[in-house]
Amino acid sequence: MKFSEMWLRQWVNPAIDTATLSEQLSMAGLEVDGIEPVAGVFSGVVVGEVVACGPHPDADKLQITQINVGQPELLDIVCGAKNCRMGLKVAVAKVGAVLPGDFVIKKAKLRGQPSNGMLCSFSELGMADDSDGIMELPADAPVGIDIRQYLELDDHTIEVDLTPNRADCLGIKGLAREVSVLNNSSVCQPEMAAVTSTINAQKAITLSAPQACPRYLGRVIRDVDLSQSSPLWLTEKLRRCGVRSIDPVVDVTNYVLLELGHPMHAFDLDQLSGDIDVRYAHEGEKLVLLDETEIELKTNTLLIADSEKALAMAGIFGGLQSGVTGETKHIFLESAFFSPLAIAGKARQYGLHTDASHRYERGVDPQLQRTAIERATALLLQIVGGEPGPVVEAVAAEHLPKTAEISLSEAKLLRLLGHAIAKPEVTGILTRLGLTVLETDLGWQVTVPGYRFDISISEDLIEEIARVYGYNNIPNVSPQAALSMRKFSEAELSVQRMRDLLADRGYQEAITYSFVDPKVQQILFPGQPSLDLPNPISADMSAMRLNLWPGLLQAVQHNQNRQQTRLRFFEYGLKFIPDAAAAGGVRQVEVIGGVVVGSLSNEHWAMTERPADFYDIKGDVEALLSMTSAAAEFSFSSGEQSALHPGQTALISRAGKTVGYLGALHPEAERKLGIKGKAYLFELELAAFGQRAIVEAADLSKYPANRRDLAVVVKSDVRFADITASIKKVGVNQLVDLKLFDVYTGQGVADGYKSLAIALTLQDKTRTLEDKDIQLVVNQVVSVLKDEFDATLRD
Repeated sequence: MKFSEMWLRQWVNPAIDTATLSEQLSMAGLEVDGIEPVAGVFSGVVVGEVVACGPHPDADKLQITQINVGQPELLDIVCGAKNCRMGLKVAVAKVGAVLPGDFVIKKAKLRGQPSNGMLCSFSELGMADDSDGIMELPADAPVGIDIRQYLELDDHTIEVDLTPNRADCLGIKGLAREVSVLNNSSVCQPEMAAVTSTINAQKAITLSAPQACPRYLGRVIRDVDLSQSSPLWLTEKLRRCGVRSIDPVVDVTNYVLLELGHPMHAFDLDQLSGDIDVRYAHEGEKLVLLDETEIELKTNTLLIADSEKALAMAGIFGGLQSGVTGETKHIFLESAFFSPLAIAGKARQYGLHTDASHRYERGVDPQLQRTAIERATALLLQIVGGEPGPVVEAVAAEHLPKTAEISLSEAKLLRLLGHAIAKPEVTGILTRLGLTVLETDLGWQVTVPGYRFDISISEDLIEEIARVYGYNNIPNVSPQAALSMRKFSEAELSVQRMRDLLADRGYQEAITYSFVDPKVQQILFPGQPSLDLPNPISADMSAMRLNLWPGLLQAVQHNQNRQQTRLRFFEYGLKFIPDAAAAGGVRQVEVIGGVVVGSLSNEHWAMTERPADFYDIKGDVEALLSMTSAAAEFSFSSGEQSALHPGQTALISRAGKTVGYLGALHPEAERKLGIKGKAYLFELELAAFGQRAIVEAADLSKYPANRRDLAVVVKSDVRFADITASIKKVGVNQLVDLKLFDVYTGQGVADGYKSLAIALTLQDKTRTLEDKDIQLVVNQVVSVLKDEFDATLRD
């Protein structure tokens, strides 16, 4: 909200400068976003009167004027403005005046005629971006007075960014109340006396939706003269608050909006049929708005209507047919209280946002409607004349906001603030805020005024006390607390340790949205149902993820589009599986997953570049699993997963239960998602990890180790993992290491078979192994491999 500092100081004028006022408002929670002067920097401009005005002999578009600026001699000035005429009061820049942009006025000749000054427009004085003609001042403007003094241009426009809970400050009245509280000064509110009706014209009001509109006031004003222009004092106040002047009726309602923070609307009385009805829209009902846009109204939209048609969207936007125009002779003024819940979100349904909806959806003072309509009536009669009728009020008192009663104890105030404030000072603060305060033995009993919708519990009162007392006045006192060591289990396997391991292996952590594009999700998991959001941020973020891969692959795509070719991402988070048996109909599973695309390592002169493959990412997964005490219980087996390549998919299982997947991205998904190069993915359920393996100290064997190499031929479909498990059963404690160092197929090995070169390292902790002991173990290994896998030693 923008407001004029001068206007605010007409209500309350503490002895502080603009910078201090700004700091004070910001520290009180009304953050000041900007301060701008209301006019450009200029000097030497005074009020003048056009004494003579005639055509230029050599230029059709110029006029020669004589201007009285209160000096013994009249000034001859050549002017090109169409609105220049005799008797007009104008802003005159005399010779030597300096206009915005350091433009100095000098004596000149225009088409042979002397010009000793310039008649200024609003834009030339930095008071508008553009203007049509020279500035027209009121007829009673004193000739010769400095224009800065006359228009009080040593003023500032201050913009405050109000939080939604402070709707009471969306007007000069509320801001003045706030400044008076902060400075312990009084407010000088202008007199707003009731206007006496001179005619009996009126319209009956029906509240068909009393919960949404519990109070509605209306008044007829006949015989207004809309050929009159809004006075300069009014348009200037609007301009300094960022509001454009339109016509006297709209200007007055905007003025009341800015002054009191209460929206109003005026209808052309001749366009109304019958009485006023505040109701909800009917199915299929339409309305043409003031901006000439036709909308089809939703049935949850509150309307102002007459007996035949909708007139306006209540608290949001007026209708074109009933709007005030230059031809209007009689008007109907509206001043109402609409429930915030009835207005909230309704403007956004139609892509609208107005000053009225901004205030109504946050809440206006439910007791301010009569003051607003009387204030607007008085201003209209002053500007456009007319005959006012009586104010007609319809009220459903049972639906008006109830006054909040709150108890606050001294003990709670001290506990939450951590600083003791004297009881009389607290009472004074609450009283200055407009609250009704009764001191009790334990603290205070407070009654909250209707305009403070944001105060409903004792914590709200404490916040107000701290805010007005001044956060800077609360000393910095370090809290005292006894610290105790956190109980830590060595067997605990933290997610942070897993993240560190993956980071150490060259991965970067990604954090992606839990809501994903349903189209992308269906590419990866076709036919699998997901949880769709009823009110998504956007269409491409409307489904909850079934897996971490949609977000990770989009991160890959984003980086590849920016010329990044080697990518290794991991993410820890939740996936959301629809499950009727789970709470809320969705099962949330903690998982950790990753993706690898591109070369195995960065380009280096001493290394041969090769793309990462299935076994590289499998090694990363095995490194994760090796941290658990149950590492031996995990196994890899070929399987199927819709997002992965049919021939390069591994199921990760623990004790027979699938707990994750590993493999290459399906070629079809790779094509549809636009992934460049081969992508490898994994995902593991965190619940499967259990505890970490606790390191146990053991004596090192002082006896030598012995290595024996075997080359065995087995069928191509035999898994080395199964061979490893069988060998370990035979080796028992003497087998300390087992490695596969070569896989061979080709000449010398039959089709459908492969040769595996295995290194066995044997060692005993109690003695040196003799050749017969070593050979015994080797023979047992060969025998087991032959029995279980039909393996033979390669010649």
